[in-house]
Amino acid sequence: MSRYWSDVVHALTPYTPGEQVQMSGLIKLNTNENPYPPSPLAIAAMQAAAGEQLRKYSDPSNAALKDTLAAHFGLRREQVFVGNSSDEVLAHTFHALLKHDLPLLSPDISYSFYPTYCSLYGIRNVQVPLNAQFEIDIADYQQPCGAIIIANPNAPTGIALTLAQIEALLQAHPAQPVVIDEAYVDFGGESAAALVNRYENLLVVQTLSKSRSLAGLRVGFALGHADLIAGLERVKNSFNCYPLGQVAQAGAVAALQDVAYTRQTSEAIIASRAWLTQQMQGLGFEVLPSKANFIFARHPTHDAATLAAGLRERAILVRHFKQARIDQFLRISIGTDEECAQLVAALQALL
Repeated sequence: MSRYWSDVVHALTPYTPGEQVQMSGLIKLNTNENPYPPSPLAIAAMQAAAGEQLRKYSDPSNAALKDTLAAHFGLRREQVFVGNSSDEVLAHTFHALLKHDLPLLSPDISYSFYPTYCSLYGIRNVQVPLNAQFEIDIADYQQPCGAIIIANPNAPTGIALTLAQIEALLQAHPAQPVVIDEAYVDFGGESAAALVNRYENLLVVQTLSKSRSLAGLRVGFALGHADLIAGLERVKNSFNCYPLGQVAQAGAVAALQDVAYTRQTSEAIIASRAWLTQQMQGLGFEVLPSKANFIFARHPTHDAATLAAGLRERAILVRHFKQARIDQFLRISIGTDEECAQLVAALQALL
């Protein structure tokens, strides 16, 4: 605490990311990183970009990356926004689109950065409870609001809404911006990007951190009506006109173009998720139905914090949340098949 802090800083409760422990032999299943390396084409493109030209500023318009994304999703350049991670894209989104007289609606159990952004930007937030099955019930959002944000698939539950449910939400709130945060959509979800040209109030946010194995590159993007994107650009250019460097832009373009590699690694993770779910259920765990690159599981007779500590002693990291309703769950990222097998063996020893 400091007497030089502003009132905003005093009031903030910062987001707490998953641990980034640096030790050899660690099985790291706590931060939803992709267990497979980035596309070889992306690595080659980044190596080629890391040359003498780094002395110059990168393209502030991100034209090549925006054109690649536009082509990938069947949109126009002016419908695409890019930023330094989807967290930065979300930060600009909260600032530009989600502060209104009526409150912002979001799930009570979801990405814990959302309340932090609301506190930072002075946004009134009403958290809508998940139902008894930890699902988002669209009917619960039939209430006055200024905007809505939903992670789909949701985090940390991994449960996904269908495209029909998202469309019903959009139709019920035509006068409010609706943000669908799709960090994990490539692992079995349905992307609302298909609805962008039909609903001018829809903004879809994605990242290259998960399915493209580029968490260390920090590239995120948003898709939406040109007017929504223009609002994001106004805010971004009031903070930093050069959020993405040349290496990041080159790597992102190549990763997006290597569709076959993304499909291959995502399908491998989906298969490993199915195997791990079956094994966990065989050990007595309740595992929520996941469309993400992680599972959310609890055991009826074993405390989650104790299990997490026991796994840590065996050099396996998983994520435990202390939040009400989910404090007996563990969120476990999908690792390689070998890592998943070691996790199961460790749990067998602990139970």
